[in-house]
Amino acid sequence: MKIAVLGGTGRIGSQVVKKLNAAGHEAVPHSLSTGVDVLTGQGLDEAMAGVDVVVNLTNSPTFDEASPDFFRTSMDHILSVARKHKVGHVVVLSIVGTDQVPGLDYYRAKTLQEDLLKAGSLPYSIVRATQFMEFMDEVMSWTTDGDTVRLPATPIQPIAVRDVVDAVVGVASGPPLNDTVEVAGPDVFTLDELGRFTLNARPDGRTVVTDDTAGMFAAVPGDALTAGDDARIAPTRYADWLS
Repeated sequence: MKIAVLGGTGRIGSQVVKKLNAAGHEAVPHSLSTGVDVLTGQGLDEAMAGVDVVVNLTNSPTFDEASPDFFRTSMDHILSVARKHKVGHVVVLSIVGTDQVPGLDYYRAKTLQEDLLKAGSLPYSIVRATQFMEFMDEVMSWTTDGDTVRLPATPIQPIAVRDVVDAVVGVASGPPLNDTVEVAGPDVFTLDELGRFTLNARPDGRTVVTDDTAGMFAAVPGDALTAGDDARIAPTRYADWLS
């Protein structure tokens, strides 16, 4: 199959392209650096010509109130061009629980992206992943004050990027689901617990204090960021990834 990977030069996209090509597909990466701009539509017509599948891994540059406009505009352009070229399958990577966290602008924006895809009259698949293990250092940096990291006791189920890549590749290689599939890591932690686990394994002088008002994940209700019973459970455990 010929597959256009939008956002195909990024952390996940570059690995998706590599694995799809290794499996015998013709996967082509597209991004601003290759002349494709999903906000203006520039380059999309050429990128989707003759394509069987479009994998959309593009992301808003911010997590704030500007993110809904990014996803609305980009999806309008992507779906319009995909319909023109009669693309048979559009895949989007999203987040587990994105529709259960109305207090976060970015999660509302990702829900909007999903809704636009579902209403777009094209065969589709949505891959919802839990929080990436690779983002833990960044998450801790948001609420670090000197030697103290403040983290809420929000349950999360971290997944390794390589397992997300495998999930996206598997879905993109198959028939459209016209539905949503969840992928998650094998273990559930509270975020403060995961912070302590990380700093015990890689000490840097900081300690974690539980603060249920700290950072963006403080707005998450209950276990919204953990996967449902039907989720596909990835093999990589956090301790193995960390080591």
